[in-house]
Amino acid sequence: MATTIDETKIKELTEKEGDKLNARLGKSHEMYERACEHLCNGVASSYQLRDPWPIYVDRGQGSKMWDVDGNEYYDFNNGFGAMLQGHANPDIAAAVNDRFSKGSHFAMPDWDDVVVAENLAKRFGLPKWRFNNSGSESTMDAIRIARAYTHRDHIMKIFGSYHGHHDAVMISIYADYNDIGDRYHLKSLPYGAGIPQATVDLTVPVPFNDLDALEHRIEEMEAEGNPPACLIMEACLMNMSIVPPEPGYLEGVREVTKKHGIVLIFDEVKTGLTVGPGGATKLFGVTPDMVTIAKSLAGGLPSGAIGGTDEVMHVVEDGEVYQVGTFSGNPLSMAAARASLEKVLTPAAYEHLDRMNQRLMDGCREIIKKYDFPGYAQGFGAKGCVTFSPHKITDYVSFRKGQNAALNQLAWLYQANRGVYMAPGREEEWTLSVFHDEQACDTYLATFEEMAHDLTK
Repeated sequence: MATTIDETKIKELTEKEGDKLNARLGKSHEMYERACEHLCNGVASSYQLRDPWPIYVDRGQGSKMWDVDGNEYYDFNNGFGAMLQGHANPDIAAAVNDRFSKGSHFAMPDWDDVVVAENLAKRFGLPKWRFNNSGSESTMDAIRIARAYTHRDHIMKIFGSYHGHHDAVMISIYADYNDIGDRYHLKSLPYGAGIPQATVDLTVPVPFNDLDALEHRIEEMEAEGNPPACLIMEACLMNMSIVPPEPGYLEGVREVTKKHGIVLIFDEVKTGLTVGPGGATKLFGVTPDMVTIAKSLAGGLPSGAIGGTDEVMHVVEDGEVYQVGTFSGNPLSMAAARASLEKVLTPAAYEHLDRMNQRLMDGCREIIKKYDFPGYAQGFGAKGCVTFSPHKITDYVSFRKGQNAALNQLAWLYQANRGVYMAPGREEEWTLSVFHDEQACDTYLATFEEMAHDLTK
């Protein structure tokens, strides 16, 4: 039984570390006050908020970044997982500079589109691809394609998963676990205002790692005359720390969806390219009907991709579905993606990422054992985390019951004050880049041990 952490001590240390960090962010504070006049909340996205003010960034190089106050950090957030290639990667820079000199936008296809599609088809085992500009666009387009292919309106998703900010999937992401229904009838709950109830009613959540609940709900929907068009899911959850599939679960999901004529979409916006060269699809050996990719595809430039089988993507090729976008396949993004796939994300790069991630996880496990600390380390490829829970997390309910949001916040403050920038939030994981080395990993581990010592002494 792990040591119970004193909540009072967590609060005291959080106040101390928060004051310490704020004292180092004077220019960010000044920038925030100016930004709030015309920029809502002083940020471009609500996920960039931080209490009492955001950290404004100045620049990045390799595995590091610097804020406007000159504070230096090893970047373990990497743009919420988008910078697998590292900041200002020279191969990406050369490709983008060369492409810009020839023109940056035409709204016409170019050769890089073809090469990137060929590379992704080989990596993920799906033959047909289209491009867009973000993870949200990728999941939005994939769902529309699935609806057209099946001639069905309802969709299914995993309760607690995030699949972008369009209405269809801003459902049942975060809620009080005492008010979400039972596992056979989880509630469809809008994530914020502005989502029509008619849209909410078309999205049906189911629990992760629960084949019985999945098929039970599908059969109910069929009996009601509303069979789902698709199940969109992460093969390995990355929105509540990291929750891997239980043995046999993904294989069962593939079988059930095929049986009921449901398009299986693996949302690989977080896992694609980061957990391995072929994402979670290759890592776990289960091929869906469609995959969605974004974040790490183009080395920090806006991009997204949808891959699918010949059968499903036929509705795009025959013109039934208009998968469109002025900036889809933008030359700068595609040049960056091609350079990334061909020159950066090589077998040697993945071997390096595996070594660094293993170093982190092994070190975290040793610290957890040494201090009898509540939690465990989990990860794949460039992704990893420490889950501060006394028990194993397998789905949303076990996550909400086990998570310690206050401890997550304290861990973030400890790292920020000691030169490591982690992903903010209670559920985010780290993302390494190809430039992260032993020193970066050991800096993280030393800080984690310092916090564990301070909390248990």
